[in-house]
Amino acid sequence: MIRPLRRSVRRPLSAAAVLVALSAGLSACGGDDTTATEEPAAAEGESCAYPSAGTAATEVDAPPATATQTGEVSATITTSAGDVPITLDADAAPCTVNSFVSLAEQDYFTDTPCHRLTTAGIFVLQCGDPTGTGTGGPGYSFPDELTGEETYGPGTLAMANAGPDTNGSQFFMVFDDSPLDPDYTVFGSISEEGLAVVQEVADAGAEGGAPDGPPAEPVEITGVTIG
Repeated sequence: MIRPLRRSVRRPLSAAAVLVALSAGLSACGGDDTTATEEPAAAEGESCAYPSAGTAATEVDAPPATATQTGEVSATITTSAGDVPITLDADAAPCTVNSFVSLAEQDYFTDTPCHRLTTAGIFVLQCGDPTGTGTGGPGYSFPDELTGEETYGPGTLAMANAGPDTNGSQFFMVFDDSPLDPDYTVFGSISEEGLAVVQEVADAGAEGGAPDGPPAEPVEITGVTIG
């Protein structure tokens, strides 16, 4: 089941909505003749759950049950329209970033389309579905990571979903202020260089001049590199 992105009630708009689918401890020890100074253990990663959900569009392993990243994580989404450098926020959304990194490292996003562009009311390019239909996912889901204060300005990287706690692989990149309800996990940001690439795609519009649909100039992700 799919649902539209819900605009914020604070700024109601009448434009067509987008459909979104279905996101080491260290210690030192000394010998008998020396005094050991024990290093503090590093914080254990966030525990994450990825229950099975539907049929995987592309077969992949579920992400690790413990988040492997912390802080800011650099990555690049390489597309047919140009490179989109991004910064993932593993502190704000550890399980989302954990999933995204896992999928990227398994080449899940490689040779997949950005299947939806919206240029009225909300302004997003949506990607991450290997089927290109807006219904495909990785065969698992995971909970939202929300504060309730999320905003979706230019350069926001966020998860698409089909309702609460239904994140999978689909995500969207925001190229202009989009008054969405705070229902979509923000897990990173897009660089100015990357935002220019997304804006160029948006400037070409959607197929047939529609405000919502496949990009008029098809965009394919050719790979996602972490680091």
